Amino acid sequence: MKVFQHVTDLGDLRTALAEAQEVKRDRYQWQHLGRNKTALLIFFNNSLRTRLSTQKAAMNLGMNVIVLDVNQGAWKLETERGVIMDSDKSEHLLEAIPVMGSYCDIIGVRSFARFESREDDYEEKILNQFIQYSGRPVFFMESATVHPLQAFADLITITENSQTLPPFSLSGKEGGKSIKVVMTWAPHPRALPQAVPNSFAEWMQTAAQEGLGIDFVITHPEGYELDPQFVKGARVEYDQMKAFEGADFVYAKNWSCPGVTRPEDYGKVLHDYHTMMDWCVSARQMAVTNDAAFMHCLPVRRNMIVTDDVIESPRSLVIPEAANREISAQVVLKRMLETLIA
Repeated sequence: MKVFQHVTDLGDLRTALAEAQEVKRDRYQWQHLGRNKTALLIFFNNSLRTRLSTQKAAMNLGMNVIVLDVNQGAWKLETERGVIMDSDKSEHLLEAIPVMGSYCDIIGVRSFARFESREDDYEEKILNQFIQYSGRPVFFMESATVHPLQAFADLITITENSQTLPPFSLSGKEGGKSIKVVMTWAPHPRALPQAVPNSFAEWMQTAAQEGLGIDFVITHPEGYELDPQFVKGARVEYDQMKAFEGADFVYAKNWSCPGVTRPEDYGKVLHDYHTMMDWCVSARQMAVTNDAAFMHCLPVRRNMIVTDDVIESPRSLVIPEAANREISAQVVLKRMLETLIA
């Protein structure tokens, strides 16, 4: 595997989930793969879970790790061609990228949406330059449009906490009843990107299509429709309470307008959050579920996205979900190392 961006890069999900459980049983049995290999983790944006979990995963595999915070420990980088560089940006990404590639074997990059241009964000201009010019395998540690390491960890968490899914059967046979997974929009005071909901939708609907027994539903106010390339035909329900009925897992996340039908609204918050507080996940919504587990990628704004009692309940999976970020990152790095030495 030379690029990790979408669920399709991972191949068969049952195989990937089985590999995740093997990694979880013994994180250190593949240290020979990473010996004398270096992972460079590049952060254009702040991070807690992604930085710590990916660094730990690389260390589990015996790798050396270099972490670069672009906005704190490097020259400011220009990313656009044709710009007269007379501002505070001293170096161009087109020179920086091959230099970075010369110091490492694998590169992970984290760069959020800028909300300046939907076209630029959804074309993933920054990450694609790393793929094109670094000469190294590149994995996305969250980008303008996707967060695949988070979505993989989410899927691991769901399969570990379901009594009905047959996730680790390599036979490809379906078994048990399906579970209902609901992703709900929730209010937030700031405009947030669509990377997490895009990837969660992409991975859940792919798991459903591969016969893992998932019934996936998305609920949000009108105007927040995600790009069809990620939704992949999943059911959208605009009535949140109706969507929550019988749910086994509830995944809460805010996102700004994706601008699918109105590009001019891309990145906007369409409603004053004060008027949308009934979308905050509370005991009222959870009461109509099938004693659903609660999930969120973190960090989470309490009593905006979710109430204290829900996130602190025994059915909250936010901590094991975060812990599984180490596992998802290690599976990806392991596969990239195997490609390097093949």
